[in-house]
Amino acid sequence: MSGEIEDKPQPLMEHLIELRSRLMWAVGAFFVAFLVSFYFAKGIFNVLVQPFKWAVEWAGLADQSVELIYTAPQEFFFTQVKVAMFSALVIAFPVIASQVYKFVAPGLYKNERAAFLPFLIASPLLFILGGCLVYFFFTPMVMWFFLAMQQDGGEGQVSIQLLPKVSEYLSLIMSLIFAFGLVFQLPVITTLLARVGFVTSDGLRKSGNMRS
Repeated sequence: MSGEIEDKPQPLMEHLIELRSRLMWAVGAFFVAFLVSFYFAKGIFNVLVQPFKWAVEWAGLADQSVELIYTAPQEFFFTQVKVAMFSALVIAFPVIASQVYKFVAPGLYKNERAAFLPFLIASPLLFILGGCLVYFFFTPMVMWFFLAMQQDGGEGQVSIQLLPKVSEYLSLIMSLIFAFGLVFQLPVITTLLARVGFVTSDGLRKSGNMRS
């Protein structure tokens, strides 16, 4: 039969050995990517600051230099570590995803493998699309909004300028990227739930009618 599992059943110990091997490859890929990313962490952070520069231009503050500060001696170091981890996760994701697929695939039917593989490709592409939307539009828009709250001073007003901390700016842009990246996974999640029968078109239609 075409739907039968090709691989023969394996003892539990062989499954554990296989799992250990896959984890070693995934962790090794992440570790190598982390070392490379940490070496270029400052450059990567400067790339992440680019939306802030665009926001300054949008706000008509071309004469204002883009400055970020850190108030604790170790703050910028740990910020670079977070940048390296974030970058390493993105770089190593294809390897991690492929190892997960190779571990799970022997237990799937042929039609299940054919159904699962496109989602494995679509998921990172949709996440990248959400991240690009944040990078090129939402982060500059958010920073432009915050820049508009500055005060030049004079006539009874104090001078108030936006000087973001490196850690807080990184947390903001990473949170936005992860949030939008996960939101862009909704089509994949919904389609997978529909394939396994948890979600149906009739159910979604009834849910929409009840809300309206």
